[in-house]
Amino acid sequence: MAENNSQPSFPDNLINCGVTFICWFYFVFAFLFFFSFFYAAAFIFSRERCQSFQYLNYLFFKGFLGLLRILTPRQKWKVDPKIKTIQGSIIVCNHLSYLDPLIFISLLPRGKSIVKTKFFKAPVFGWILKISGYLPSSTEGIHAQRMITEIENMGEFLGNGGNLFVFPEGTRKRGTVPSEFHKGVFKIARMYRCPVYVLSIHNTDKLFMPGKFFFNTRTDNCIRLKMLSCLTPADGQKTISVTALAENVKKIFEKNTYSNEDTA
Repeated sequence: MAENNSQPSFPDNLINCGVTFICWFYFVFAFLFFFSFFYAAAFIFSRERCQSFQYLNYLFFKGFLGLLRILTPRQKWKVDPKIKTIQGSIIVCNHLSYLDPLIFISLLPRGKSIVKTKFFKAPVFGWILKISGYLPSSTEGIHAQRMITEIENMGEFLGNGGNLFVFPEGTRKRGTVPSEFHKGVFKIARMYRCPVYVLSIHNTDKLFMPGKFFFNTRTDNCIRLKMLSCLTPADGQKTISVTALAENVKKIFEKNTYSNEDTA
């Protein structure tokens, strides 16, 4: 099926603007006038600030994605229910849109990720990232010690049921087969001998297109999040190399790639 490249009509643009405004209104005002009080309370009173902040992140983005789904009836969502049961693991996935990490946060009550270092400098948002235990992508300068600390604590985090979800390419790219991987996450998997779940995401870039501000809500679309496989870095006393683990993950992506066109 040929891709429809026609420009949206004025009514469609108006609806796209309205949906975008409502969603970002939630994003800003739900935080300022509701969630901010719970974040402040968790910071002051919680003995497990990191865990509490992760759960608040989960609730906040679950609300955001729930609202988006209500406002976009032409967007079908097919999320593998097994994903919500993953615990104590590393999750790797291809990366198409800024929506991708928000979807993972909304599915995992205890989750961390690797975030671009520049976001740690943002007011309030950067503070939430730090308290939530997110890892900076850069290991240079003032962020080097944070990365070391988080990796040292990762074993306890994974052992208590937390998940580290990452996009091993490090940036958004078209297609469901990643190109070159950053191998840091596979070093963590090998270090702590934890399972690596391989997931594939499709069509989020059609709803929230790279380089665009407004959601594209008026095109029929199906967003899929599918579990492809699970790898174990250690088999008995044998531990596979970081390079071999990364290559195995890439082979799984290549084997399971399929068309982004919606099928019944």
